[in-house]
Amino acid sequence: MKIAVLFGAQSFEHEISVVSAIALKKVLKSEIVYIFCDYERNFYLIPTDTINAKRFSSGAYKKDKSLVLKQGGFFAQKMFGEEKVAFDVLINLVHGRDGEDGKLSSLLEFFAIPYIGPRIEGSCISYNKLFTKLYAKEVGVDVLDYQVLHKESKDDIRIAYPFIVKPLRLGSSIGIGIVKDEKELSYALDVAFEFDDTVLIEPFMQGVKEYNLAGCKTDGFIFSIIEEPQKEEFLDFDKKYLDFSRTKRVTEAHLDVKIQEKIREAFVKLYDPLFLGALIRCDFFVIDETIYLNEINPIPGSMANYLFDDFDTIITSLAQYLPRTTTVMKAYHYIHSIQAAKGK
Repeated sequence: MKIAVLFGAQSFEHEISVVSAIALKKVLKSEIVYIFCDYERNFYLIPTDTINAKRFSSGAYKKDKSLVLKQGGFFAQKMFGEEKVAFDVLINLVHGRDGEDGKLSSLLEFFAIPYIGPRIEGSCISYNKLFTKLYAKEVGVDVLDYQVLHKESKDDIRIAYPFIVKPLRLGSSIGIGIVKDEKELSYALDVAFEFDDTVLIEPFMQGVKEYNLAGCKTDGFIFSIIEEPQKEEFLDFDKKYLDFSRTKRVTEAHLDVKIQEKIREAFVKLYDPLFLGALIRCDFFVIDETIYLNEINPIPGSMANYLFDDFDTIITSLAQYLPRTTTVMKAYHYIHSIQAAKGK
């Protein structure tokens, strides 16, 4: 199978996407085709054998073949005509804006390109932290208390200290701050509001265990191991930048079988049907044996390959179970009927 990896784009998490894409070269046995979207949203075909991070930071990628996205795929211009970039399925590996907010999902579906990744609805729900909370509650998964605060709002914050401030539509811990008392509040809000005009505030759960579970659905559910991330107060951007380059399988968390089952049950409720066709990772808190959703990662760093024994087989299997869209047959029956009634 030949797999295209689409990465980059106009996102605060652009560099994370580059690191994730390069990491997949070490874990995918299938042939990889790299398609890079730069900050200006131009597409380039990147040689797989020479891909490295410096190629993008230096601008050297601009010497690679430029691509055009159109019906059926990506095309490179030739001296006479054009040539389609051949691949069987594409992985949407654009983190943050463009990749996780539904823009690329819309384009890929509009141009009939088979892809692994969140569909439009799943992207919109998981990209917005408020929508994620509302969705989780709707499907029966608990969430921590929260409050949404707009930039110009004069509302008092009702969440008790300490709490955590997060830009509403951003990932990779960018713009996140822990506020332990009132004197730290102004700075934390200023930082968060640089990335979004709305923030989410929720209790900071000191010492509470967090567990990560990735998975997807093919002919049945495929689950990864459950990981307990080793971290300090929270994973900042620098730690996650390194985290997203991981390719070695991590150690499985030691959990009671009952808790493991509860985490998987929560995952299933969140995944099906909104995230069919995607490999996602959900992060959960466990408090007094109750499972709380922290966040949904619709395009996890390095596709969470480090949580699986045979990542390549899972990807090739998922490629056979992508959601199908209903084909609309071309017809103008109503227009013809109207025109006939008018005698035209």
